[in-house]
Amino acid sequence: MAFTKKQQKETFKTIIIAFVKITIPGIIIGVFHKHDFWVGLLLFTYLLVFLYKNYLHKASKNWILLSGMIITGILGICAEIWGVTNGFWKYHDLSNNKQLPYWLPFAWMFAFRFIYKLENDLIVSLQLKKMSHKTWLAIFITAFFPAYGEVITINLGVWTYSWPYQFLGVPLYAVICLVALHMGINFILSIWVKKKKINDPVFINED
Repeated sequence: MAFTKKQQKETFKTIIIAFVKITIPGIIIGVFHKHDFWVGLLLFTYLLVFLYKNYLHKASKNWILLSGMIITGILGICAEIWGVTNGFWKYHDLSNNKQLPYWLPFAWMFAFRFIYKLENDLIVSLQLKKMSHKTWLAIFITAFFPAYGEVITINLGVWTYSWPYQFLGVPLYAVICLVALHMGINFILSIWVKKKKINDPVFINED
């Protein structure tokens, strides 16, 4: 598939913006992780602002996005409980003998929003139509960008993995689990989109 210079420029710009969007929250969480309540309150406030702007004062509401965020938040916390309970990873500097930080469910929710928006932006800039191309794009985004965010937070002391085969603190198993979780959620949402005939560019096959 050949891309025009305009497509290449738009794609490069989108990817750079994505790096910035994941770097800043990663640094904030990393630097202030000892104050997990306040970080959690900050993300919760941001969630309220997001809901107010996009679902209370907007005629066109993206329920696919919100559903994906909720499902990801729930399944993400379930995965966190499983991982911490079994000693696969551990969060540091938490008060009151907690095992999970307050900000965690909101981080999972916004992780879906980040991935979904990046998928949508790259689908538009690259003019992808086939579902197979969109699927490979989703796999690449999920395998790379969340791992990049984890590199930042892990190396700032937020948590550590006990799994082997690590690169800069992120194990291969974690990348596989992230991809499997997100693609599973994408599969659920794609069924909903197809059943309800929703025109969502991320989940419809336009070819």
